[in-house]
Amino acid sequence: MDTDQPINVGIIGCGAIIAQYLANFRRLEDINLVAVADLDPARAQAVADSYDGVRALSVDALLADDDVELVLNLTIPAAHAEVALRAIAADKSVYGEKPLAATTAEARQVLDAARTAGVVVGCAPDTVLGTGIQTARKAIDDGLIGKPISATATMVTPGHERWHPNPDFYYQPGGGPLLDMGPYYVSALVTLLGPVVSVIGAASHTRDERTIGSGPREGQTVPVAIDTHVTGVLVHASGALSTLVMSFDAVKTKSPNIEVHGERGSLVVPDPNHFDGDVQLFALGADHWETLPVSAGYMDSGRGFGIADLIRTPPGQEPRAGGALAFHALEVMESVLASAHTGAPVRIGSTVARPAPVGLATLAAAALAAAP
Repeated sequence: MDTDQPINVGIIGCGAIIAQYLANFRRLEDINLVAVADLDPARAQAVADSYDGVRALSVDALLADDDVELVLNLTIPAAHAEVALRAIAADKSVYGEKPLAATTAEARQVLDAARTAGVVVGCAPDTVLGTGIQTARKAIDDGLIGKPISATATMVTPGHERWHPNPDFYYQPGGGPLLDMGPYYVSALVTLLGPVVSVIGAASHTRDERTIGSGPREGQTVPVAIDTHVTGVLVHASGALSTLVMSFDAVKTKSPNIEVHGERGSLVVPDPNHFDGDVQLFALGADHWETLPVSAGYMDSGRGFGIADLIRTPPGQEPRAGGALAFHALEVMESVLASAHTGAPVRIGSTVARPAPVGLATLAAAALAAAP
């Protein structure tokens, strides 16, 4: 977009994740939140009451409002494509929570519609823009580990129903450990090592229902309709191999979230669900792990910084947290699941350039300094 003026944003979906976006929107001078909508009008009104200058509207009214230039889509994954397509049809750019859509077929419709309409699509996770992943990327690009050989990515939790009051969608198509948490890990792996050309996967489903552990529905059960433990091997175009383990079944792990191994060193990469964290290097011939200084990425960042970065992207260029990366990550994950069900490797049809690196920077420094 590359505009000198703040962009007017409307949010559709006022669930749990919105609080993180609201906190960061208050710190980003490029973003002017003007409206919110939710299927539950009371939730939208509560957000509007907490944020000066924001109107609570119906979904239809928000999409019809000429004052809204970009829609932030915070609906459940099954609704991502429908809401994005409606926003695009209303001539609005759209930035969505991950995944881009429930399926690659739906995601392709979103990207094709945006291209025809001349609007921009962005998508979480924007954690890849923070100092954690970007410092690790710079270490790789600077040759600190030599030629990358492999990576491991591990996410283990006994299930989101233990803490989430309404975990139903995590256990329906479009959810599960891979599609829920995998976008953070796959986007990080592509940012670090480049696009994926083929995958092979395996998966399991350990129980048919989950018991909600908190909130007003505590003790209720929800059905499980997806695989809850998934592993895969990703073959990158560079030749590097990434092994992915995503689980809603296992209890705990001591494995790093991401490790990258090269000919001359190994790198521990921080949790890609966060924006910062220590990057550690064990160089060939060394006798200890070295914590690298922060050297790249947006400092003090958080959810919503991907929108600010999108706004500053020159016209015609793909945003760093853009639709192309989100589509590629979704195809990789969908293909791992397809391979798990057939036992055969799957070629990845899409590709994407590694997003441009982020130099060490602070977005909207004046706004950040003034934030409480």
